[in-house]
Amino acid sequence: AAYDATRDELVEVLPEDLAIEAASEGFDLEAELSQVIGLDGVKQYMRSLQARLRLVSERRRLGLPVDETQTLHMVFTGNPGTGKTTMARLIAKTLFNIGVVSSDKVVETDRAGLVAGYVGQTAIKTADVIKRAMGGILFIDEAYALSSGGENDFGKEAIDTLVKLVDDNRDSIVVILAGYTKDMNDFLATNPGLKSRFPNVIEFTDYNTEELLEIADLFYGKNGYILTDSARQRLAEVFDSARKQESFGNGRYVRNVYERSLNNQAMRLSGDFNLTREELTTIEAADIEEVR
Repeated sequence: AAYDATRDELVEVLPEDLAIEAASEGFDLEAELSQVIGLDGVKQYMRSLQARLRLVSERRRLGLPVDETQTLHMVFTGNPGTGKTTMARLIAKTLFNIGVVSSDKVVETDRAGLVAGYVGQTAIKTADVIKRAMGGILFIDEAYALSSGGENDFGKEAIDTLVKLVDDNRDSIVVILAGYTKDMNDFLATNPGLKSRFPNVIEFTDYNTEELLEIADLFYGKNGYILTDSARQRLAEVFDSARKQESFGNGRYVRNVYERSLNNQAMRLSGDFNLTREELTTIEAADIEEVR
């Protein structure tokens, strides 16, 4: 359905504005978000981002003032396996369908993709990566590593080049910096221009045990495996224990436990040469173990 706001409606942002539908036919943000487990705070940010950008588009159409200096560059903070890459891809789809970027592509890179080993090459290498991401999203994982090499490290050159080019191309690219919360906070403090150019900081919290079990259900269910009640209880105990570890792997940890359990099941059944369908699809408590 066409959306035609009046000038008065666009002057004030009301709570119900957060429920505005996606601009493009066929794209439903809520349907996309429903496929993501947990991350309630991140999902709410996505909803408000979509709503705000829709209003900016309508204000521009009606000749109302628009803050052209506003930046969409973001910082994703949190432990590994919390869905940062997944949400970066969804942000790309959202921005593309609203018309903010010309493509829904996400170019992923890290320190190795930006920093060269010789003087003068890092700026060129960084510029090349930004050029490839132009029109879409540049996702820099473990971005804090750019400042980890000391004062004479070429990572500083990459940061300086990044700051200048993302500023010059604000309307053509959105950059997302990702990494551990503390490391990213320290990283943002290394360059005066970083905080002002990356003002949107989104925290990805660790999954709770129930959410980890939901992720596990997806892994097992997709491949036709069934957990016994005792296996599911054992899985919950393993997740409870693992969550207390520093830098918990979240979704990645779930996948590791899943893979290990399949190996354990295979060993358990290795002496049986007349396997039934039930045996092949059942995961027992003995198959579940912690992964270090």
